[in-house]
Amino acid sequence: MTPDELHERLRAQRDLFNEEHSTRLHRAISWWRAAQDQQGNADLQFITAWISLSACCLTDESQPGNSSFLKLIEQLVSLDKEQAIYEMLWHQYSGSVKALLKNQFVYGPFWEAQRQVAVNPTAESDWKERFERSSVEALNCLSRKKVPELLALTLERLSVLQEQVIGGGATFNSRVNREQVETGSSLLMTLLPVVLNIMLEHPHEDWGTLAFPVVSN
Repeated sequence: MTPDELHERLRAQRDLFNEEHSTRLHRAISWWRAAQDQQGNADLQFITAWISLSACCLTDESQPGNSSFLKLIEQLVSLDKEQAIYEMLWHQYSGSVKALLKNQFVYGPFWEAQRQVAVNPTAESDWKERFERSSVEALNCLSRKKVPELLALTLERLSVLQEQVIGGGATFNSRVNREQVETGSSLLMTLLPVVLNIMLEHPHEDWGTLAFPVVSN
């Protein structure tokens, strides 16, 4: 499946969609196409792939880590009749997902603790205990095949990485974060066509309200 193929399907079925859903998919496919054009450049592919996912999933209420986002993930998984998301997490990228979930550098509270120490060297933080609990929770999701929860935790980690990369908190093409960026890019590039296809096949589902709708002059 390619962006051009999905775009042609979108054009052919546009009469079935409301304007908001059509806009969502049009934006997401355009950024997925941009991500595919960045083969060989993990940083730019990760950034453009994340923007595509944001166009699909992140609404005026939904952000990684909150209940609205988990509800949206559950909706996607329930509509994934081919179990492509399950296949991706448990077979194709099982090792990569485990490594990502055990990586403290894509865990938000770790960076919060570093900022606190920079201001107050004696500041204490429980980030290590929280990180261990989160890692155990994630591995339990993996062992018990809890697809929505595991996908949500994985994307929550990747959201920290995108904040770092897009926010200028990492050097372009840096060796320091190469594993995380390359893993994140591969995961997103595999997930995107699955998500887009599900949303294309279910235009009458409630996918939330666009945070930035088209506004006519």
